Amino acid sequence: MAIPLSRTQLALFFILLCPVNIIGLWWAVGSPLVMDPNSICRKTKRLAGKQAELCQTQPEIVNEVAKGAKLGVRECQYQFRFRRWNCTSQNKYFGKILQQDIRETAFVYAITAAGVTHAVTQACSMGELLQCGCEATRTRGPPPRLGSIGPTEGVKWEWGGCGDDVEFGYEKSKQFMDTRRRKGKSDIRTLIDLHNNEAGRLAVKNYMRTECKCHGLSGSCTLRTCWKKMPHFREVGDRLLERFNGASKVMGGNDGKTLIPVGQNIKPPDKQDLIYSAESPDFCLPNRKTGSLGTRGRMCNSTALDVSGCDLLCCERGHREETVVLEENCLCRFHWCCVVQCKKCSVRKELSLCH
Repeated sequence: MAIPLSRTQLALFFILLCPVNIIGLWWAVGSPLVMDPNSICRKTKRLAGKQAELCQTQPEIVNEVAKGAKLGVRECQYQFRFRRWNCTSQNKYFGKILQQDIRETAFVYAITAAGVTHAVTQACSMGELLQCGCEATRTRGPPPRLGSIGPTEGVKWEWGGCGDDVEFGYEKSKQFMDTRRRKGKSDIRTLIDLHNNEAGRLAVKNYMRTECKCHGLSGSCTLRTCWKKMPHFREVGDRLLERFNGASKVMGGNDGKTLIPVGQNIKPPDKQDLIYSAESPDFCLPNRKTGSLGTRGRMCNSTALDVSGCDLLCCERGHREETVVLEENCLCRFHWCCVVQCKKCSVRKELSLCH
């Protein structure tokens, strides 16, 4: 059942569905907007090409795309929870982030493309989509030797089980994320966004792992059945955060079709690197033009020296200590069968909050 959209939500859609911010549609779905696929397609009249076609003919895939966006939102907020910009999806500010070619935008595009790839592929393996299923393994070569989890010398093996069909998820992510970007003139922004989309997809596709199961009498392992599985999405987020920290600044080439790294003796970024063209704001103070909410009132770690520390997070404005009383579950007991009952305990905690 579709949930009616408020004026604020409709305004958010209008902002996010312009061609340069098509990705914002899926982040809107992942934030307070919760809708079924039919409602998504009905409200997104600006979609065209493959996106519109999928909305009309395969709404169940649209549903998985929306789940992938939510997955990307949650992972982005986890990875940036201790940073000045904490991946807020608040509509008034998030749209401004998407309008800039900064590191944070690069991560947003990459983690969303990765989330869509992961969610669609997972749905295939779970049998939730008629258009796909387990990976076809007839043409796959032998797996590499992986010690205790992979085939070993002298042990027979075969591909089997239900491997993840990451190629299907990869293609559907590409259809949704890249369609708008392929049309129109080539410019630096288009090239950057397409590159970061691909980096996100490859963070899933290039890190498939081999899982095997032993078969044999009395616990022996005379035969191993092996299949390919996607990395856990937390691994994908960790890997993309590393790419964020090492992101490359680029500028457009004279031909309008290439990107050139900024700075001398810097190697060109590869397909898995994140790229950007503009420096990020410091995100210390609220600024609607840049999409910064500021860090006033944010919790910080008074003893840490990293990005979560009060000096960095509070932008050297200082912090205050505040004591709060919270209720937490405690003295939990398991009762047969099958209920866990807990009491509520009051706990005093000392918080450090930015000035």
